[in-house]
Amino acid sequence: MKRAGVLLFAAVPVIVTASAYFLAPEDTDASRAGPDLSSAYRAQAAEDTEDAQGAKDWAEQSGSSASYKVLGGLPPGLAAPAEKDLAQQLVASAENSTLDWRSAYAYIEDIGDGQGYTAGIIGFCTGTNDLLTLVEGYTRAHPDNGLARYLPALRAVDGTDSHEGLDPGFTAAWKAEAEVPAFRRAQDAARDRVYFDPAVRLAKLDGLGALGQFVYYDAMVFHGPGTDATSFYGLRERALAEADSPTGGGSEKAYLDAFLDIREDAMRTRHPGIDTTRVDTAQRRFLDEGNLGLRTPLTWQVYGETFKVP
Repeated sequence: MKRAGVLLFAAVPVIVTASAYFLAPEDTDASRAGPDLSSAYRAQAAEDTEDAQGAKDWAEQSGSSASYKVLGGLPPGLAAPAEKDLAQQLVASAENSTLDWRSAYAYIEDIGDGQGYTAGIIGFCTGTNDLLTLVEGYTRAHPDNGLARYLPALRAVDGTDSHEGLDPGFTAAWKAEAEVPAFRRAQDAARDRVYFDPAVRLAKLDGLGALGQFVYYDAMVFHGPGTDATSFYGLRERALAEADSPTGGGSEKAYLDAFLDIREDAMRTRHPGIDTTRVDTAQRRFLDEGNLGLRTPLTWQVYGETFKVP
């Protein structure tokens, strides 16, 4: 977690079959995946995931709970292969200024955000534990990889912005290892386990369609999977205090408006003067257009650059 963007200065027990969909009067896109869940299910889900820690615990479960079985019966939404690829292109436009997200496996630099080196397809950071966890897991499966020798240094700098023990060779080692298919697969798996899958699961539980699922995912990438007020699960908790989710009987558009407002405030709290166009002229644009299903073609701007997906 996560690139800071461009700074302007230096166990749910009730099983329900979800076959109908709720669409608030303000919502215009019936292609979304928001389920009209039973009142019993909504009440239990709200109780289990209302606070940030409860939501994090639920979203990061292994998938064996009854609620996961319910969600498994819903349309795949952002998890469908084409939609997932689109989500990666959208994230890459903000994280790496490209739609070619696969080119970012080898990306690594210190962007001056206080999180050390930012690297890979999702912006794993040496200062935020996710890069360390990635390399540790990869090394267990592939002990002779080119990053293994940096594990002592990665453990020492975890939680800081220090490069001690990493310079001058770590960036070259990362780029070289990114050419190895197994390391690319490891990056994919870490992205899905920590960021993509929990975000999409929780968005579906909240009754959100493809756009809302992406809004959650991008917030998870940027803010990280923490529970404090400016991390993803804290943002969701704050949004639910201001607006009902579709599962709670609210308007999808109104809820996402509230979530994006809170997210932008959190971005500025973390990084005063930050460029927030990944929200303002991308996600907010899709929302204002009523494109809750994230249908293509799409046109958006990030950091002044225009991107298009036909």
